[in-house]
Amino acid sequence: HWQKRTGRTGVDLSSFPLSPQVLNRRCVEAAVMTGLALNCTINRKSLFDRKHYFYADLPAGYQITQQRLPIAVDGTLTYSHLGGRKRNAVVTKSVRIKQIQLEQDSGKSLHDDYRNQTLIDLNRAGVGLMELVMEPDMSCGEEAAAAVREMQLILQALGTCQGNMAEGQLRVDANVSVHRPGDPWGIRTEVKNINSARNLARAIDYEIQRQMFVLESGGTVQNETRSFDGKTGHTIPMRDKEGLQDYRFMPEPNLPPLMVYEACSTAPPGVAPSQVVVLEEVRERLPELPSVRRQRLVETYGILPEHSFTLVNEDGLMDYFEAVIRETKAGPRKVIGWVMNELQGLLHQQNLSVSQSPISPQALAQILNLQENGQISSSIAKQVFQELWKTPGKTAQQIVKEQDLGMVNDSTEIHRICQKVVDSHPDQVRPPWKRAVLNKLMGLVQKETKGRADPVLVRAILEQKTS
Repeated sequence: HWQKRTGRTGVDLSSFPLSPQVLNRRCVEAAVMTGLALNCTINRKSLFDRKHYFYADLPAGYQITQQRLPIAVDGTLTYSHLGGRKRNAVVTKSVRIKQIQLEQDSGKSLHDDYRNQTLIDLNRAGVGLMELVMEPDMSCGEEAAAAVREMQLILQALGTCQGNMAEGQLRVDANVSVHRPGDPWGIRTEVKNINSARNLARAIDYEIQRQMFVLESGGTVQNETRSFDGKTGHTIPMRDKEGLQDYRFMPEPNLPPLMVYEACSTAPPGVAPSQVVVLEEVRERLPELPSVRRQRLVETYGILPEHSFTLVNEDGLMDYFEAVIRETKAGPRKVIGWVMNELQGLLHQQNLSVSQSPISPQALAQILNLQENGQISSSIAKQVFQELWKTPGKTAQQIVKEQDLGMVNDSTEIHRICQKVVDSHPDQVRPPWKRAVLNKLMGLVQKETKGRADPVLVRAILEQKTS
């Protein structure tokens, strides 16, 4: 954030965009922490500049930025997405980070096409902004969306940004150009008004196709700013950028050079610790980053890399998985199957987040424990899961008891049912019989017992009776 000085009368001048600016320490720490997480070089000295231009949502007539010497440069963001024919293979790529700079946010223009007017919201004007510039290392919308999603996860882990694109906490502008192999970069367009990673992918892919069509038709791509329409999936022109605009950059007179120190011992004497940002201290506060979490999940639980990718990328899913692991006797691979298939299947079907799941991690652990203890079969466990989803106030044990879903433990009764099934299919059990016949007979026995018979015991009895 940016703080503004207050007058001697005690009036808070933070609502006046023209008041002088004072740098906020937390803002600098957030930028440094983000730079370290992205393997950037942190400049020990960075400078602030004024960028002059007129726009309705910039009442001061200039923006404070870091044009000459930003706070962090030359980083790398490694990201992954699911690829392959079945889209279950983890494809890992990286994009270079050119720089991270601290800026001052502008206001927000609200265009009212019905009344043919534009309204200006200045509530965020003057608030601190961290801008991250990536190099043109991505070739499609899917890659860009995956990179932004990874960035969201990193920022959320660091606590430097909540990363909600729909609420404007994270805003993405996409610069797109096309060129033939071996040719120089093409003329780029900038696409704005992108409010989700999915729409980012849609906007970029549409813009790639649009520019290719323009060039193949003998036209010229214009250097312009375009807006993405989420309803149509198209980009539309906003304003052109023809001609080099003179922003008349000048050093910001209210903000001296920003100094960052490697250790407390290198800070100048007599300066209060609250006024100093020390790299050594920021590094110590770095949390577990998403890439490290994925590796830890694979090494700790023996799950597949693609499963760790989904666990980390889905908000709250990793915590859910680990909470189930702590409460159940079932192995991690069995738990991951339930989380990926049963839980996620219903969540996606009903468009719910993990936090909105009617079944808590403890409730799922109860189901798995009943199965591990031999009290219910795997098919009954899925049935109990469905019932719990509909009636979350009950427990797994209550549903099993009320609906009489417990395993049939009477071996005499199972022998009787198996004999009945064999006697009713005399032609199929005559030797030489095939394994498919045994599977069919097992299915008939489970139908008779409503899935409550131990399949291992049933198979052994049927093999004995048909041998």
